[in-house]
Amino acid sequence: MVASRLHLVRHGEVHNPKRVLYGRLPGYHLSKAGREMARAASDHIAGLDRPVAGLYSSPLERAQESAEPFAERFGLTPEIDIRLIEPTNVFEGTQMRRSLMNPFKWWHLRQPSLPSWGEPYASIAERMLGMMAEAWRSVDTGDLVMVSHQAPIWITHLRVAGLPLRHDPRTRRCALSSVTSFELVGDVWREVAYAEPASTGGAVDVGAV
Repeated sequence: MVASRLHLVRHGEVHNPKRVLYGRLPGYHLSKAGREMARAASDHIAGLDRPVAGLYSSPLERAQESAEPFAERFGLTPEIDIRLIEPTNVFEGTQMRRSLMNPFKWWHLRQPSLPSWGEPYASIAERMLGMMAEAWRSVDTGDLVMVSHQAPIWITHLRVAGLPLRHDPRTRRCALSSVTSFELVGDVWREVAYAEPASTGGAVDVGAV
């Protein structure tokens, strides 16, 4: 026996009044609204009425804080896994709009298909799918919840759908505290659901890479 379904959950809103592209920087925690979003995501998973056998989280603070409502509701201790982390990005710690106004930064945009500004999309897909497959086979039955970030979740979606990994980050369908669900059939992943259980109107969402 193996797991039944795997849910990739994006973290909730981060307190980020300066609109910094925070990437992997420490010290960025959920806002009050972000904690409510995370709870809404856990409510959504609970409402599916499916047993949850495993909980995993990126090591970044915002992901671990978003995993807390799941830990409380399902009585699980989150397993921290580096493979769920946000990708690297040369613009980390800056306000993206200002960075794009600097001609010296344009070199980093030369090859968006990789992308040239951070961790290659293919690398993100490999670590995410490898971690998912390992976790899938580690339990006898039940669902798995993994709290991660926008880019890793969206890249996983593209790879599973057989779509090109190159994309415009502004077009990602991966809202704060959204839930993207997968099943592994044989050796083939398939996406089975996407949900946005949290109210995100007016949320600050400029820190993703």
